[in-house]
Amino acid sequence: MVGDFMQVIECRDVSKEYGSSQEPQRILSNINLQINQSDFVGIVGPSGSGKTTLLYVLSGLEKATSGIVSLFGTPIPTLSDQLLANYRKFRIGFVFQFYNLVPNLNVYENILLAQVIAHKQDKERIARLLDLVGMTGHEHKFPNELSGGMQQRVAIARSLINDPDILFADEPTGNLDSANGKEIMALLRKLNVEQKKTIVLVTHSDDNLAYCTRKIRLSDGKILQDEIIPV
Repeated sequence: MVGDFMQVIECRDVSKEYGSSQEPQRILSNINLQINQSDFVGIVGPSGSGKTTLLYVLSGLEKATSGIVSLFGTPIPTLSDQLLANYRKFRIGFVFQFYNLVPNLNVYENILLAQVIAHKQDKERIARLLDLVGMTGHEHKFPNELSGGMQQRVAIARSLINDPDILFADEPTGNLDSANGKEIMALLRKLNVEQKKTIVLVTHSDDNLAYCTRKIRLSDGKILQDEIIPV
């Protein structure tokens, strides 16, 4: 694990464009930011502001067009494909708006799958995570037998199975009703406080910022606001 308050993500003059070189569409423009371990960052902004693109660039799922993104002190462009894949297996986890559970696997097997990919198997850890996310007793149920909130809890457990340092969450409450959304946000806050997980959250809801320690507001691909949220 990285040490307390160590910088885990850095962006320097990062821009992202799509389309042809003749007619590029700029989505991010000269982003500069640093994220430390134990930060719980909420990225907000209107639709089309670049929130999800920024999350993908920060995590290495997409490459910046220009500028440098570093993970754990190492510029992403210098990482080999194998090392970046290892980061995704062991050091960073992902939670998405759509739960992406495998429909023909039960709860236990969906979580185990992430361990199998990482060539590990720890039944005790799966049991602890099921307890942590409030899903003990549902191990043998299939996704279609679960509510949206329960499926998202399973997705969070799966993202944590290999004990990542950073959790990237893209609209994790977007498909949930208000009550389930609050429960998921409270769970993420618990992970941040008790396990010191760094969380980078994209959300359309300003209400979710109440669970964060820091707010980044985007507009037209630029950072308009970056401030600490009092807890």
